[in-house]
Amino acid sequence: MTETRRPCPFCAEPIAAEAVRCPHCRSRLAVLDPAAWHRDHAERKLAGVAASVSRALAVPVAFVRAGFILLTFVHFAGILAYAALWAVIPRRPGEPSPFERLAARVRTELARLRGGAPEAGAGRAGGGGTTATGSAGTAGTDAAADRTRPAA
Repeated sequence: MTETRRPCPFCAEPIAAEAVRCPHCRSRLAVLDPAAWHRDHAERKLAGVAASVSRALAVPVAFVRAGFILLTFVHFAGILAYAALWAVIPRRPGEPSPFERLAARVRTELARLRGGAPEAGAGRAGGGGTTATGSAGTAGTDAAADRTRPAA
């Protein structure tokens, strides 16, 4: 099996293409590479957040797990950080994160609701807005309903 190699941008020594640090000069090569932020790693234990952070930052996973545990003793910041990272880090590369999936679902629901509201309101507004008696009560109800609807 041939391993692809590339030169280190700092010391010009040949290194593996997927290397995060240069073994010769110890320079960090990929700082916060978006492709490295995914939770489907072999060393994952619970949700893969600690493994993802350790891969992306090129630190041992035990240090990251210890950091989450220590932060838990500070106003439960470790649990909050773990949950927030779980929401924004996708499970596999190229997939949307749970937060992105939720945001897309909310957007489609809002678009569906907005798309349905003008159709229902168009029939009522197209009726002229007045009754045979010309009472102001129904016209005021239509105006109040129009103010509560979101603008399209």
